[in-house]
Formats: sequence, structure tokens, C-alpha cells
Amino acid sequence: MTQTDNQSSLLRNDVKKLGTILGKILKHHGGDTLFNQVEDIRKSTIDLRQDFDQEAYNELKQKISGLKPPMRQHVIRAFSTYFNLVNIAEQNHRIRRRRQYQLKDDGVAQPFSIEGAVASIKDNNISTEVIEDVLQKLSLELIITAHPTEATKRTVLEIQKRISTILQQLDSPVLTKRERKNLDESLFNEVTALWQTDELRHRKPTVMDEVRNGLYYFDQTLFEVLPDIHQELEEQLEEHYPNTQWKVPNFLTFGSWIGGDRDGNPNVTPEITWETLTRQRELVLKKYKKVIEESMRRFSHSTTRTTIDESLVLQVGKEEDTYMQPEEIWPVTSEVYRRKFAVILKRLSETGISDAGYEHSEELEADLDTIKQSVEKHQPSHHRLKMIRKLIRQVQLFGFHLASLDIRNHSGEHEPALAEVLRAVHITDDYAGLEEAEKTAVLEKVLNDPRPLLLSKDSYSKETQEVLKVFTMIKQAHEEFGPRSIEVYLISMAESASDILEVLVLAKEAGIYAQLPDGTIRSGLHVAPLLETIDDLVAGPAIMKQMFEMDVYRRHLEVRGNHQEVMLGYSDGSKDGGTMTANWKLFKAQQEIHDVAKDYDIGLKFFHGRGGSLGRGGGPLNRSILSQPAETLGDGVKITEQGEVLSSRYLLEDIAYRSLEQGASALLESTAKTSQAAERSNHRDSTWEDAMERVSGHSLKKYQSLVFGDPDFLTYFNEATPLNGLGALNIGSRPMSRKNSNKFEDLRAIPWVFAWTQSRQLIPAWYAAGTGLHAFTEENDGNLELLKKMYQEWPFFQSTVNNLQMALMKADINTAKEYADLVNDKDIADRIFNDITEEYNKTRRILLEITGKEELLDHTPNIQESVWRRNPYVDPLNFLQVELIKIMREEDEQSEELLTEMLLTISGIAAGLRNTG
Repeated sequence: MTQTDNQSSLLRNDVKKLGTILGKILKHHGGDTLFNQVEDIRKSTIDLRQDFDQEAYNELKQKISGLKPPMRQHVIRAFSTYFNLVNIAEQNHRIRRRRQYQLKDDGVAQPFSIEGAVASIKDNNISTEVIEDVLQKLSLELIITAHPTEATKRTVLEIQKRISTILQQLDSPVLTKRERKNLDESLFNEVTALWQTDELRHRKPTVMDEVRNGLYYFDQTLFEVLPDIHQELEEQLEEHYPNTQWKVPNFLTFGSWIGGDRDGNPNVTPEITWETLTRQRELVLKKYKKVIEESMRRFSHSTTRTTIDESLVLQVGKEEDTYMQPEEIWPVTSEVYRRKFAVILKRLSETGISDAGYEHSEELEADLDTIKQSVEKHQPSHHRLKMIRKLIRQVQLFGFHLASLDIRNHSGEHEPALAEVLRAVHITDDYAGLEEAEKTAVLEKVLNDPRPLLLSKDSYSKETQEVLKVFTMIKQAHEEFGPRSIEVYLISMAESASDILEVLVLAKEAGIYAQLPDGTIRSGLHVAPLLETIDDLVAGPAIMKQMFEMDVYRRHLEVRGNHQEVMLGYSDGSKDGGTMTANWKLFKAQQEIHDVAKDYDIGLKFFHGRGGSLGRGGGPLNRSILSQPAETLGDGVKITEQGEVLSSRYLLEDIAYRSLEQGASALLESTAKTSQAAERSNHRDSTWEDAMERVSGHSLKKYQSLVFGDPDFLTYFNEATPLNGLGALNIGSRPMSRKNSNKFEDLRAIPWVFAWTQSRQLIPAWYAAGTGLHAFTEENDGNLELLKKMYQEWPFFQSTVNNLQMALMKADINTAKEYADLVNDKDIADRIFNDITEEYNKTRRILLEITGKEELLDHTPNIQESVWRRNPYVDPLNFLQVELIKIMREEDEQSEELLTEMLLTISGIAAGLRNTG
């Protein structure tokens, strides 16, 4: 048996163990009747997957449609719970594989590890000078969001975490018989608790609920893991380049949108944003206190046993007099470090409350550094003080703000507010009606005038006052929580230069931006356009060129370190033009905007607004990074970590470390190799880009002929998916559409993708790609070989093709047909579904030709096996969901039980497919 086979057998053993426990629980809950019902359905779906038989298929459907309450809900929950357990087993197996690599002594590093990246850099003879230059620019910023489909309750997450911990403990080879028995009993009890826990939310979460959920990951893993990644890189560089003194800057950070993302969410008010910042500070101070209390226990060094800096001794005495009451002072005078830590704890407890507290985190960092430097003088050399070094790194990373909070709002909110202000001060009566050139001229003039515009804020409409309050809040946040608390203001649907300047004018009125009488500029906020639609992506380079040529904007950029951030939306572009065209337009926009910024000597950071699902740019972090134009990585990368992937990536410390290590290693290695290259454009062939342009054109035409060209498409979408059931799932505070309308353009990309995924059609993730690729091969005899070469040598195209393979594996035409049959007009259903089926088969054929494989995902057997393992168990949930949709559409009023069953199928399918929306 090979090592890979042995590893797979360990995973299968975990799945079998958990499945057996679940079976016993089902028997306890519903007797043999429930157990046999679930087993019968399970075996039938597995048999059908292995050898499809229409008669057996029809019998299974009839059996499932015959289920009645309460049995129906028990069966739904049985399959949903199974997926939760499989997900835990697979997470545990990832941890197991990582440990097995670490235990090896053959010098082979795990792929996409920091160790492997540094070794590869050394093997490529990249100099220390190049690495040091790369490290100074290296930046990976991950932004957690709440609005996508993270449907798992905190209570369930806690149970899952405990089950995972027990599985890890059971891997130990030194367990006694009694210890193993106790762990088996604990495992059984936790799975029982999972079954007996209500997995559904019974009310929509508030924004503050979402804030608490986001903070949970900082509390559980990120506070510890982020400094560990930096430390690992430092140690690997020292090992491979021992003649250099390395100091790795803080290149990996986390930010958040939760509590700051106002776009289409009226629940995110300035008061909510302030409360979010307060909660973030409370958490980070609590984390510091905990570490410092532990440090007090360890730093027991005494002046009776070693010499401690006299200056530190005197300093501590003065601080005790200044900040402490006599009873608060550490009682043992000779234990100077403990006395100093007691002062630090006192000041932390007063931070944000009184003048005795720290004003900013740099003061805390200085205190800790003083202790570190003192201890190092009497510490044996070559033995680092890892604990305090880690704490200093944590203070540098998290400050007193924990995570920078981005503010986002729609461009359509700013224009009417500013129009009202400009009308009130008699600058222009109809700003909104001006031509674009006239708008920018007005805005530039306002920005160049040191005087404020505003009259009394009370004289404006409620809507305008709300917009102005946001900027006032940002100014106050900088004063209370520090400038890192809010650094970026994002503009959704930014379509012109005036959209960007409007935000700068509003910042000016709040005192965030100012031109002083002597001409000096003060600016405390990055302004970032979000390019979302295909048209916006095409127009993006011209917009940014116009901005870089404006004197007033260039002076703003100079104050901000000549740094510009541009966000790219993956969801709306895919919704408008299909996945193939959207991916290509995104790639091209990055190239062109990067070249424009380079011409003006502007450092450009792209912010990739990727979703967790395939239809919204999802995929592993490292693959996401490598699929970008290599030349754009040097100035930093920013990526959203959507709510739906937070638990799978950051619930467990080992998995969090591995996820971040993959991203960091990919960025480091790619940036270092690109920096060494004499000509950055050599990273791809121009014929590849020409090919993608042709593929994209064919694909766009096909996609839009269905989505926009077929007048019955929206009818099909509404009736052949569970769209109307999603609003009741209680998975987010944000409405499903921007304007509470039924128009296609107002529907958010999140429910769009979610509904297609639930119905196993996954249109946003693959549709029209096959036509694009196939039509290109028909143009020229050598084009298929060209696509094969592109797949082998171009990370962007390889990532695109591999994501298409994953999408086709998770889609299922037989199951999708059940949803198509829900459409009332059979002519519409047959026409559109036949088109989808034909396109699916065409896409599958061309992908296998390009990859040269016999089956989809043959290149990644672990993932392929995971999908195969899951598919038979998802099928019953889809059948049950279709049956419930039929019942719901027949009844005028749905019972609470029926709605609960529907929501359970939605969350179960989401857990089974792992990619939701």
C-alpha cells in the first residue's frame, strides 16, 4: 500500500467511525424505522451513482416523495448531520497530512509551505538583496465579510471544533486503552449533542451578531496564528540564508467589512460602525491582558539572582508612582519585570477610559521592547525570547484596533448628498445634471479651496445627514481608535472620476482631508473604486489614468505614500457576462491599470472581492494569488475572505495556519521570482492573451444569448431554483436585492449563485465556457494544442480550467432536471434545460481534451474523491428539496414545520457541496 493510499484509508476510517456513531444515534432517536429508512435511501443513491438505472431512480424518487412528517425532517437532518461529520473528518485529515510532512526527515517540504517557498527561492539563486526588497513591499491583506452564506451557528461550530479535537487526540500512538475508551465516549457524546442541537437560526442575525461571529475567529485562531506565520518565515530565511540578519516586516494582516459595509444594508449605521470598533478594541485588549498575565508568571527574574538595567528599575518606580495605587503594586520589589507587567496591565485596563491608559499601541510596544532588550542582556545568547517577541509582533499587527475596518458605500449615495450641499452653498443648482467634465471641475475647485462648504448639518435632508455622519464618524474613529482603525473608503459601482472625487470632498468636510492655507495637504483616508460590471472593468484603466493626471488627486496620493487601492468585483461581472468572460476581463483590467499606475510611479494594490463559491471567484487562497498577473503582485494583494469560508479556514488553529501559509508562500515565491526577472512581460505569451480574447468573445455571446436574450430566462430561474426560500434562511443581515425589486440587475450576486448551486445547475460557475473554448478550437487546427500548452504553463488559465472542472463535478444534470421540471411552462423548461445540458456536455468534453485526462479532477485525486464521496449523500437532500418546493407552491400558507424542513435541505446541501454562494 502506498503512503497516499494509507492516508486515504485513515480518512475513510474517520468517516466510517463517525457514520457508525450517527447510525447508533439514529436508532436511539427513531428506532430501526428511521435507521432503515436512511440506510435504504443511502444505499440506493450510491448504487445509482455507480450504475444508473432509470427504474431504480424513479423508485427512489417515489420513496422520497412518500416521506411524511416527522420522518421527512429526521431523514433530512440525518444526511445534513452526516455532511457536518464528513467535513470535520476531512479537516482533521488535512491536519494529519501536514503533521506527516513535518515528521519526515527527507528534506521534502509540503507544497505551498513557507519552508518550500524559501527553499525554492534559494534553489533559483535569488539574492538576499532581491528578497529584502521583496519583503519591504510584500503585503497580503485578508478582509473578512459577513453578508455571504455562512449558515452555521456558533453553537454548532463549537461542537464541530470539539469533535475535531477528539479525532486529533485519537491519532496519538501512545494512548492507553483507558484513554482511548474515554475519547471514544466523548466523541459519541459530542456527535449526540450535534444531532440534538437546533442547527437553524430562528431570527435573522443583526449586524452586531455578525460582528460577534467575525470576532470569534480573531479570538480563537487569528491572534495566535498571524505572528506564527511571520516567525516561521524569519526562521526559514535564517536557515537558508544564514549570513543575513533577517527582520520580517508585518506583511500578513487581517481587516474586516463587518460593521462597515453600508452598500445596500441600511442596518449598518455610523452608530453600528462605532460599536464595532469598540468591540474590536475590547477584544484585543482582553487578548493582551491574558498574554501579559501569563508573562508575569514566567518572567520571575530577580535582581537578587541577575543584574537588571538600573534605568529600567528607576523607570518602573516612577511608573508605579504615576499609574498605580499602593495596593496594586507588585509586592516583590526585586522582581522588576513582574512590577513592569503589573504597570502595563493597569494601563491596559484604563485604555479608552482614562488618561492613565495608553494613548496608542506604540506606547505598549515600547514598554514590551524595553523588557525584551533588558532580558536579552542577561539571557544566554542564541536562545530567543519567543513569548515576548510574539507579543510585540501581535501589538504591531493588531494595535488597539484589532483589524482595520473598511467602509463601503454605493456611489449612488454620495452624488445626491453632495448635490444638496452644493446647491445649498450656491455652487451649482443641479450637480447631478452636469456632464462628467463639469462635475470633476466643480469637485477639483472645492478640494483646492481650504474653506469648508457645509452650512449647519441640520438644514440638510435626513439622507444627506446620514452620509455626512459617516465621514464625521470616521474622523472621530481616527482620534479615538487610531488612524489604522479605518484606512479605506470603498465606492461600489464606481463608474467615473467624479465618483472618486465626491468621496474626497465629503472627507474634506469632515476634516479627514484638508488643504491648508500654505498649500500643504493632509489626508487620512485611501479612496478606492470598486469596479464590478464588465463595462466598469473595461473603463477602469481610463478612469484611473484620469485620476492620476489630476493635480489635486496626485497631491492626495503623495500624502498617502503614492499608494492607490482598486477593488475588483468578481460577482457582478460573472453575473453580467459569465465566468469565462468575467475572469478574462478581470485579468486584463489588472494588467492595464497596473501599467497606467507604473507610468505615474504609483504603487497599486488590487483588492480582489472574491466569494467562497466557484461562481464568485472562489477557490484556495494560494491558487487565487497565482492566477493573477504576476507583475501586479509586487505592490501587495488584498482579498476578501467571505463569511461562508471562515469556519472551514479559521475555526481550527492548524487549518488556519495551513490556509495562511499557502497564501503567504505563494505570494512570496511568485513575487521574488518576478522581481528577479529582467522582463516581467516574459511570464506569458502574447498569443495566449489573444486566444483568451477570442475565447472570451465567443463565451460572452453564448452567455448573454441565454441570460439576456431569452425572454423566459428569469421565469426559469425563479421557478427552477429555491430562490424564494433563501430569504427565510436567516443567514445575513443584508437584503437579497439592492432596491427590494425583482429586476435582474438589482438581484445580488450572492443569492443568484446560491440558488443555482442549490439546484445543482451551477450556471454562474461554468455556463458558456464550453462554447467559448470549443469555438476557439474550431477557428484553427492548432488552437487545441495552444490551449493545452496554456493549461500546462499559464497559472491563470490553469486555475480557470481547474475551477471549471470543479464546477462540473459539483453540478449534476440528473438532479438539475428535477428542478427544471418545477417550471410551470414545459416548453420553457425543456428549451432552456436542453440548452444547459448541451452546454454542460460540450464543456466537459473540451475540458478533458485540454487537460488530457480521462475524468474531471484527475489532477487532484484528494478533491476528486471528496466530491465522489459526497455526491450520493447530496442527492437525497436535493430530491427532498424539490418535493418541498412543490408542496410550498401548492399551499397558500406554509406551516412552520414545512419551512423548517425547506431550510434544513438548504443548509444540508450547502454543507454537502462546501461551496454555497
